[in-house]
Amino acid sequence: MNLSDYGMSAERGFLSSFDPASVALPAELQPVREMALRLPELIPTGRLRSFLETLPELDLADFCANAGEPERRIAMLHYSFMVQAYVWGEPEAPNKLPACLAVPIWQIGQAIGQPPLLPYSSYTLENWARFDEKGPIDLSNIHTIQHFEGGMDEAWFILVHVAIEARAGKMLMEATKLVGAAKEEDAAEIERALGVMSAVWDDVNAIFDRMPERCDPYMYFHRVRPWIHGWKDNPALGEGLVYEGVAETGGKPQAFRGQTGSQSSIVPAMDALLGIGHAGDPLRAFLDELHAYRPPLHRQFVDDLRAQSVVREVVQKLGNRALREVYNDNIRKLARFRTRHLEYAATYINRQASTAAGNDPDVGTGGTPFMRYLKKHRDEAEAHLLA
Repeated sequence: MNLSDYGMSAERGFLSSFDPASVALPAELQPVREMALRLPELIPTGRLRSFLETLPELDLADFCANAGEPERRIAMLHYSFMVQAYVWGEPEAPNKLPACLAVPIWQIGQAIGQPPLLPYSSYTLENWARFDEKGPIDLSNIHTIQHFEGGMDEAWFILVHVAIEARAGKMLMEATKLVGAAKEEDAAEIERALGVMSAVWDDVNAIFDRMPERCDPYMYFHRVRPWIHGWKDNPALGEGLVYEGVAETGGKPQAFRGQTGSQSSIVPAMDALLGIGHAGDPLRAFLDELHAYRPPLHRQFVDDLRAQSVVREVVQKLGNRALREVYNDNIRKLARFRTRHLEYAATYINRQASTAAGNDPDVGTGGTPFMRYLKKHRDEAEAHLLA
């Protein structure tokens, strides 16, 4: 396995292989980009939808067929933010999405292989830029491109995820080496790769620990989270949204899951590599469903890891104490990441008070009763420790 075959690298991991800020869009999409970047100005007016409804009704069939992947993905970035803003930008959720938003995002979604609303890839993986273009992709050198309301809490929430994704790239590079080493039963190389991965986990967890520095739980729940909900299993939207002008829907409402960190491919990739399985439950089914929300190449990477990795079996077979311990070390640090996720879910969501139908503190942005299952999945990971 080679990261480059999946559009990935050790320096960026699952982040976009291109620099998002450098991507130019054709003239017909300039009004779209300008409107999207003005969302922080337009939202406070209370009549956001009237602005968005003035967008030109574009047919992007030719653009989707001929543009490069960077251009399609940056168009998705801007359209997906506007779609979310249209739905959640006024007190009552609408029952339909106007054709000026519905048709283009449907076409782009089909072209890039992802559903027509805001995915984690647009919210995070392609929503960053560096101040120093030759500098690192870390919290000291990055900023967000596209915002909803704007402000420090929203930006920090996104950027912490960007920094984690970038740092995890080294771990993913070692994962590809580990697959080959395990097949060869090369104990020294297995131990080396797992040791590097363990050290990277320390960095990833340290970055995750920084979330409270500039993202306040109250501000997250009331000013960041409301924008990223989807329209599946959301009480504010019933059966979903009608995508006006999209012939293939037959005028019927469409329901899609909201953006969530569970769409990140880091943890699923590590589960796949280390041979961690999860018992069937509603969240497991939900996580399996979310797999379709990832970029196609990222889905393929996780699937290929799952199919090819024999790391757990070989560590057990070799009976080497040092190997077993460094393998367990990776399990523990993955579990620590899951524990921190559980703690944040409790603090940033579950303990917050809300009367808004679309922002239920007991339901995740993807539409699940998340608290019930997060601890279970953490415990299942720890259950894979080798004695």
